[in-house]
Amino acid sequence: MVWGYTWVVLKVATVDATPFALTATRTLLGSAALFALLVATRRPLRSPPIVPTVILGILNTAGFFIFQTLAVAVGGAGKSAVLAYTYPFWIALLAWPLLGDRVPTRSIVGLALAAGGLAFILVPVDLAHGLLSKCFALLTAVDWAFAAIYAKRMRARHSVELLSLTAWQTLYGAIPLVLIALLVPHQFIHFTPAFGWAIAYIALASTALGQLLWLFALGRLQAAAAGLASLLTPVITLLAAWLQLGEHPSPAESIGIVLILGALVVDAVPSLVSGRAVHRDGRAADVARRR
Repeated sequence: MVWGYTWVVLKVATVDATPFALTATRTLLGSAALFALLVATRRPLRSPPIVPTVILGILNTAGFFIFQTLAVAVGGAGKSAVLAYTYPFWIALLAWPLLGDRVPTRSIVGLALAAGGLAFILVPVDLAHGLLSKCFALLTAVDWAFAAIYAKRMRARHSVELLSLTAWQTLYGAIPLVLIALLVPHQFIHFTPAFGWAIAYIALASTALGQLLWLFALGRLQAAAAGLASLLTPVITLLAAWLQLGEHPSPAESIGIVLILGALVVDAVPSLVSGRAVHRDGRAADVARRR
């Protein structure tokens, strides 16, 4: 939900800031918020293994944020989000050979439904128009897929504290973004009230909280399952862009939204049922022990 609305807020923010300046600002403020949380919770400030964390920061923060912002800056928020969230299909293709994660049968069904949903959403797309935005959105998807897989491999090899990892990889990812913003000419930020609330949301909710929740989810789920669950994001983006930006979904896009929601249900319900069963069995065992 946080990331779904982010695409709309980015569109608002790019009215008053150039993409490179906006991306550098959001990552610096987001990393500052994460380090403040580290201090407040009295966690160690020492960096996790530097080289793996730098690589993760470049993939998960620098690459993703810059491609995402460029896609929104030159195109629509809704369609850009949908194209960027084709990354679960890249994860499903890459996770098996790179991680050994076999995609569960229900996830295959979910991916098929989601693929159909994305196809309906993308039916009106004319590649002759807005091609640059679509390329940036697809680069976002591919970059994020590699970032998710790398995060899984890194956490399997290194014992790292989640909040510390999130803070440091965000900071390392911010460094090249700041350098780009300083070196590319004609970068600017106009501090209007609209930009103020937009950058607050993007830095604190989307960058700091969103990164923390995403890395938490990757630590608990298979990469493909985490990717499929996040397909709710472009649905939220399309609805929010419709309500706030006037980007009205077509009948085909509406069908696509329904299919993506169906994919989420197919993937989530068996896990919820099994979780309740485990909880019920645990309570029964506790009752038996008391007796």
